[in-house]
Parts: sequence; structure tokens; C-alpha cells
Amino acid sequence: RPYMERGVAKVIGGDPKGNNFLYTNGKCVIIRNIENPAIADIYTEHAHTATVAKYAPSGFYIASGDASGKIRIWDTTQKEHILKYEYTPISGKVKDIAWTEDSKRMAVVGDGREKFGAVFLWDTGSSVGDLHGHAKSINSVDIKQARPYRLATASDDTCGSFFKGPPFKFEFTLRDHSQFVNCVRFSPDGKVFVTAGADGQMFLYDANDGKLVSSLGGEKAHKGGIYAVSWSPDGSQLISASGDKTVKLWDVGAGTAVTTFNLGADVTDQQLGCLWQNDHLLTISLSGYINYLDKNSPDRPIRTIKGHSKSIQCLTVHKKDGRPYIYSGTSHYWDAETGENDCFSGKGHSNQVSKMATDDANELVTCSMDDTLRYTNLDKTEYSASHVVKMDFQPKSVSTAAGGLSLAVCIGQIVLLKDKKKVFTLDNLDYEAEVGALHPGGTVAAVGGADGGIRLYAIQGNSLKDEGQTLKAAGAITDMAYSNDGAYLAAIDDKKVATAFTVADNYSVNFFCPYHGHHAKPVTLAWSPDNEHFATGGMDMIVFIWTIDDSDKRIKLPDTHRLHHVSGLAWVDEHTLVTTSHDASIKQWTIKY
Repeated sequence: RPYMERGVAKVIGGDPKGNNFLYTNGKCVIIRNIENPAIADIYTEHAHTATVAKYAPSGFYIASGDASGKIRIWDTTQKEHILKYEYTPISGKVKDIAWTEDSKRMAVVGDGREKFGAVFLWDTGSSVGDLHGHAKSINSVDIKQARPYRLATASDDTCGSFFKGPPFKFEFTLRDHSQFVNCVRFSPDGKVFVTAGADGQMFLYDANDGKLVSSLGGEKAHKGGIYAVSWSPDGSQLISASGDKTVKLWDVGAGTAVTTFNLGADVTDQQLGCLWQNDHLLTISLSGYINYLDKNSPDRPIRTIKGHSKSIQCLTVHKKDGRPYIYSGTSHYWDAETGENDCFSGKGHSNQVSKMATDDANELVTCSMDDTLRYTNLDKTEYSASHVVKMDFQPKSVSTAAGGLSLAVCIGQIVLLKDKKKVFTLDNLDYEAEVGALHPGGTVAAVGGADGGIRLYAIQGNSLKDEGQTLKAAGAITDMAYSNDGAYLAAIDDKKVATAFTVADNYSVNFFCPYHGHHAKPVTLAWSPDNEHFATGGMDMIVFIWTIDDSDKRIKLPDTHRLHHVSGLAWVDEHTLVTTSHDASIKQWTIKY
């Protein structure tokens, strides 16, 4: 989902062809299908935080800007998104981008030192005007989509500016707002333009001469600041998004609000962005949730897209009523077949979730940097305050097995739990325990160490007994897991080696692949339900699927999360793998052997 900041407007880019919409998160530009938002593409080539993205009116290119002032113009028609041009028109964060209707000129505004905006030819970068006239950062820019061209800007200096061109020349200042002006947009028919400000006011101006026509909603359009506006395709209506947690739909001719959408009462329900595209009315809350508004039911969106806005450490898959669901990060779950998603209700972990697993009691078991283990009933999808186990030290790994068993590997301590209660603790270890794996039958606990050893503990009643057997890997263990049938134990290490041991043959090495694998440290491992393949992913952004009987037989998925390392893996079925990453996205891959 979009990364949001309080008091900062979020531009949602519309698609001239009507299929997609755009927003930014981290260094990524996200392209989502407006009818089915589960269909998404991610552009990852910015070196700095991406701030805004806009389609060219032709639909063939997207221009995206970042926090350094860089603009990248890239192809939308091919999967590779080949870079066409790159410019640095301003020296600070890009806040908005506008194109002329012929897709040949563009205006870029934001923060800067000498200037806060530029307007130039898209293919040469040559200037086609001067966007001076503001004393502070420019928040928004738009260009009339018909000749003769007009350009308007909105700034933190409480003013708007009006320009004629090309070449674009400053005509005069618009001084009707009393606080920051956050957004300016021309109507699609090119007759008027609207400005919206932190003073809760909206003003309408003639698009040709820049003269004030009227104010919308009289003295105040909203009780709070207005962050964004978007016109209906026919130009007769518009929507406005406000910090007062409402979105209003306006009849522009009458100057009155026809509908008020109430999006909640919490501070995270402030509305910071909006888009009207065809019949879809989209808004973005401070929470990062994307709301599809329903004109006939203003207090209840048709759908709300939730998701992650920060990096994801882990995920797992569990079937509920025969349907596979993906559980990820702190509190999200996704229908693996439709992509529909939601969050657990109630108060969950207060810090990052580092590992998760499901148990045979239909619970999600999570361990977090908040020094707790949580058990969450997957039928209720609600955090329970009573099912939290406080650990003495920070847990790094959690594993589950039959009989209500859980194993938590903490910093300097190993804890065995049964039915959500600690039953046995191993302290004063003579090695650094990194990750644990319980045999599915609940008979053995394997613990991987930073010394490259995997120690096997027998589970006897409610205790762990060191049987004196240590398996050797090539380096510090980064992840490991038993196959679902308990026949194999696979491990990966920081020497980039994958190893698998045959349990029934006293853990003899069955599979060893020191070559032709990862270029950088692998950090996550998951077994396929077929018990014949396991996947590994890591710092090199590559996922490998290994075949247990033949270490030369492997499938390579390169660049699974471009420029971000793979942090979690899980299988939906033997031909569907799910990956996640620090880019805050979750992807499904079809695997063909």
C-alpha cells in the first residue's frame, strides 16, 4: 500500500486508458489494475524515495519523480519498463508532475534551492518557460489539456500562480487562500481550474484568464485542510479529500457538496489523496488504505485495499475451509486465489514480526522483536490479549509441531512451549543459537547455530535432551526447515550453501549444493508440499527451487524483488510459490518443473 505521512498530500496517478492507477511506496512506483487491484506491477529503478508518478496522456510512458529531484520517464508497454529519459529539473523532493495533452512537454514542481519548478520538453529537457513567482516549495502543478495552454501552481507560500504559454510566462499570483495551497487541477474540458488549501477552502478560476469565478461550499468547503481534488470525466463534478476524515463530491456549477463520504473517526482516517477515473472514486487514507467509494452508500466504501507499507520479514500459508490464505508481516492476510486482503483486529505485536508458523490448532504463531510469542486463532482473525507469551529474551525464530508444541529460539536461550505455555528452557548455551525447527512428529528439535552446527535435541515429555548429535553445515545457519512429511531437514547458511539431511538415515547428507547457487547470503527457506522440492531466497534477490534427489536440477527465479532482498517464502501448492521482501510487496509465482 502507499507509504503515507501525516499532513502530506499523496498524488494518485490516473491512467488515460482507464485501466490502472499509480502511487509510490519507498523507492518503488506501484501500478495497479483499478478493476482488480490484486494485479500489480512494480517499478524499482529510483535510487531515492519515489514521491509521485504520472502517466503521459498518450498512455505509453510514465514520468516518476523522487526525493532527490530526479525525474525518470519510462516505457509502460513492456515488462522491462525501459528508461527513455532522465532529468534533474529541481534540487529537492518532487511533489507533482503535469504533462501537456500532446505528451511533449512536462512541468515538475517541489522543493528546491534556487527554484521550485521547471517546465521542459520531454525528449530533450530543454526549458519551455520559467515557473517563478513563489517564495516557498510548490506543492502542485497542472496544465490545461487543450490549447491555448495554461499552467497553474499551488504553494506553501499560501498562493497560487497562473501562467500562459508556451513558453510559459508568469501572469499573476492567486491570493485567495490564507494557508498552504495543496492542490491545483484543471477541469477535463479546460474551462476552469480549482485550488484547494490547508485553510479548508476551494476556489474556482476561469482557465483562460485566471480570474476568480467562485468558492466551493461558501466560506469553508471542509472543516479540515484539503489535500487533493480530482475531477469527474465530464468536468461537472469533483471530489475533495480532507484531513477532516471526509471526502466530498461537489456539483461544480451549483458550488455545493452533493455527497459527503465519512471515512472514519481515527487520525489514520484522514484523507490525503483521491482519484476519479471512469466510474471509480478512489481515496487514500493516512493509514495507507485505498478506499473505493460508493456514491449510494457514503459511509461504507465498496472495497478497501489494505496491505503493507513497510518492509515484510516473513509470511506463511494456511488453508481455511479448503481455501489457501497467505499471512504476512504483522497483521495481514490474503486470499491466495483472489488477492482480497484484510487485517487482524485487536492489538497485535508492538514491533516487527520476525518469524511465523501455523500449528495444528488452527493458530498463527508469531514471534516479534517486542519479546513475545503470540497465538492467534485463524477462524476469528483477531488478536487475543490472553494468548501472548512474554519471553526473557528477544525471539529470533519460531517453529511448531504436532501435540501443541512450539519452539522459540531467542538470543541466548531456547524455549520449548506446549499449549501456549513454557515447559522447558535451555540457558547458558555454548554456541549462538540462530534458528529452530521442530520435526513435524514432535520428536526432535533441531537448532542451527552461528558456528555452522545443527544440534539435535530429543523431545522427551516436556523437556529437551541433547543427544550429542551435531550436524555440520558450511557456515552460520540462516534458516532451516523439515519437509512436511518429516523425511528431510534442509538448511541454508551464510556461505551460500544449501544442505539437506535424510532423517531416517541418521541425518546423513542427502543433498549438498555449494556451487551454482546464490551469489549472496540466502536467508529464507520453504518446503514444497510435494516434499521433493524446497525454495531458498536471499540477499541476491534470487529464488532457487531445488530438487532433493538431484542438486543439479534447479529452477532459478532472478530479480524476484528487484533491488530488494527476498525475506520470506511460502508455498500455496506444489506449483505456486509466494515471495515477500523489504519492498513491502507479496508476489505469487507459478512453478513449472
